[in-house]
Amino acid sequence: MRGRVVAFGEIMLRLKPPGFERFLQSPAFEATFGGGEANVAVSLARFGLEVSYVTVLPPNPIADACIASLRGMGVDTSRIVRGGERMGIYYLEAGADQRPSVVIYDRAHSSLMDAAPDVFDWTGIFKGAAWFHLTGITPALSANTAQMAIEAAKAAKQMGLTISCDYNYRKNLWKYGKKAPEVMSELVRYADVGIANEEDCQKSLGIGLEIAGTATVEKAEIDTTRYKGLCERVLEAFPNLKMQAITLRESFSASTNGWSACLHDRKGFYLSTRYTVTDIVDRVGTGDAFAAGLIYAMMTGMPEAEALNFAAAASCLKHSIPGDFNLCSVEEARRLMEGEASGRVQR
Repeated sequence: MRGRVVAFGEIMLRLKPPGFERFLQSPAFEATFGGGEANVAVSLARFGLEVSYVTVLPPNPIADACIASLRGMGVDTSRIVRGGERMGIYYLEAGADQRPSVVIYDRAHSSLMDAAPDVFDWTGIFKGAAWFHLTGITPALSANTAQMAIEAAKAAKQMGLTISCDYNYRKNLWKYGKKAPEVMSELVRYADVGIANEEDCQKSLGIGLEIAGTATVEKAEIDTTRYKGLCERVLEAFPNLKMQAITLRESFSASTNGWSACLHDRKGFYLSTRYTVTDIVDRVGTGDAFAAGLIYAMMTGMPEAEALNFAAAASCLKHSIPGDFNLCSVEEARRLMEGEASGRVQR
């Protein structure tokens, strides 16, 4: 299945101290852009797919630079609406060893959050598209954005698009009176492909890991066999889902993680290759890199096991790349899939 992908959400200005410095340890921030759905759009464009990104951005030079950055990555920005007064910001302090990373959001009253729910012409946006991707971040922002996400999913379903939803729970965002499962349960009923990490099913959908037999999501070690039960419970709760993928992170420290994933397509349960990622450069956006890898693999006809391994490899490589965007290629992900993991210089 080929065709245009549409991704919808909020992109932000990302401000990060140099290297692994604390906030304002030196009077400098590295300024880039990022956001869950935009990260997926960039990955897919770099993989060679046609992809449109949809959001609302203010008419100012910072937003102009953001749009130019997306265009430079090959993303279609013609569906972006200009309006409102500000672009959201997030501050990232990169952790190392036993010191965790820290994220501070400054996105209240952003252009997307304050936009009217009917600001988008979804019928026009989805015309000629084949796939729609959204996440649990957008409905967490405000009642407006929750309504936008649900209306978008409805329109995509009516027009026959395949819909993927990354449940992406963000505890610091759900502040407008709704609990995540109230909104996400409605949204996920339109999805075909569910994507999550080991916490999202519990916090976004209310389907706890303890039901599947795992004591806590904070464990460093993961018994992957128990995630088969978790996938089955999600698929049982949402009969519309054709498959459920879960990324599995073993967090030994901020610098060393185990990384793998599983996938249940109602016919079989698959486990990916497991990677030990040491000396992590930047783990922000790794889940988005996985989602993009899975979407690309499905759209290009890879069998389920191969698709899962491609997504796991692409997202493993993201740990080595600074910034939100995964700048790896299809060829690099395939080489890692095939076992080329030595890091030797390519000449």
